[in-house]
Amino acid sequence: MAASVALIVAEERVTATIDLEHALHLDGFETLHSSPAGLLMRPEIYERAHLVLASASLGLPQVAMIDRQLAACSTPPTLIVFPQRDLEGLESCVRGGFDYVVPPFLPALLRSRLASCQERSQLAEVVEEMTAMARLQEYERELSIAREIQSGFLPDELPKREGWQFAARFRPARQVAGDFYDGFELVNGRRLGFIVADVCDKGVGAALFMALILTLLRHTAQHASAWDLIDDAMVPPGDVAAPIHGAGPVLSVGAGPLIQSVLGTNRYMARNHLRQAYFATLFFAVLDPVSGGLLYINGGHNPPIVVRADGRQCLLPPTGPAVGVQADSTYRLGHTRLDPGDTLLVYTDGVVEARDLDARQYTMGRLRHLLRERLDSADAVLDHVEASLFQHVGIAEQFDDITMLALRRTES
Repeated sequence: MAASVALIVAEERVTATIDLEHALHLDGFETLHSSPAGLLMRPEIYERAHLVLASASLGLPQVAMIDRQLAACSTPPTLIVFPQRDLEGLESCVRGGFDYVVPPFLPALLRSRLASCQERSQLAEVVEEMTAMARLQEYERELSIAREIQSGFLPDELPKREGWQFAARFRPARQVAGDFYDGFELVNGRRLGFIVADVCDKGVGAALFMALILTLLRHTAQHASAWDLIDDAMVPPGDVAAPIHGAGPVLSVGAGPLIQSVLGTNRYMARNHLRQAYFATLFFAVLDPVSGGLLYINGGHNPPIVVRADGRQCLLPPTGPAVGVQADSTYRLGHTRLDPGDTLLVYTDGVVEARDLDARQYTMGRLRHLLRERLDSADAVLDHVEASLFQHVGIAEQFDDITMLALRRTES
């Protein structure tokens, strides 16, 4: 059986070093010698050592550097300090937390002291591992609490209206997400608001801003005064996008909550949280469930897809920038109409940018091709997209949060 190797690190061999070497030999150790400069030339020597004895005369900074180098070894050896001439140097190293041995270096005494130091080193490693595990468990517990809190910001269920189907899917890439969706009543139930948004980045920071932005949007929209302007029957049948600020009245009673909500949230975020560099892309739509008229603002978001009953598709592109970038950003008000058999799919970039093991993205083209197939419910649309998406991703790690919302007007 090969002898254990002890590495003695010192600038010079003096009486104390020779006595220590002799005691180690009597105890069955093979000894190696090196100066700190020599170790820089031969760092592989650390891998051979089971025990490293450093001279206190090197000083605490040098001993600490050796300790850091040992930590990089595949099996870090035990580091112990010994005095040559300088007891003050030894005291400094001991105060720095290093174990030590002192003369006389007799084999039995040295063996006992080395065993004690190694046991303390092993115990310290166990304690460090237990502390790290406790911290990890606490972090996971806090993340779990954060996820529960975040789920409370999402709607338990979407609004219900005769002649309409609404469905959503939400799959975070991590414990908490920057994506969110919402659905709620506006103007005493005369309108329905729907939001899908994506806060930049992922993780806890994005989740905090997700909660803030969602709260601002919903609260402002639900408490904004209704703008009783043009009746929805006067809205032209095609898709339009008009400036919010301009001459003449704005479209319908749903416009006020929509405009005030987006503009107010954007101003607040840009003025108060610009330093945090968080912003959100969003699609906020206000639906008149009677006429099918849909007012919307697309703030830098992926264009939702309208699938008509006859299979035609049209996109609802951005009508303004992301929310939270500039306080004076302007937004246009878009309008379309969902007729019987029409479906609107709103999604975040985690859908079209989902990657397989070869880092190939799902793509907008694949999503639009998939939507050519005729499906008879909002849930069926999302199930179909989800199945295709997960088939593409396979066993690859989910790259980004995935959120989808579907609105479908039934044909009967």
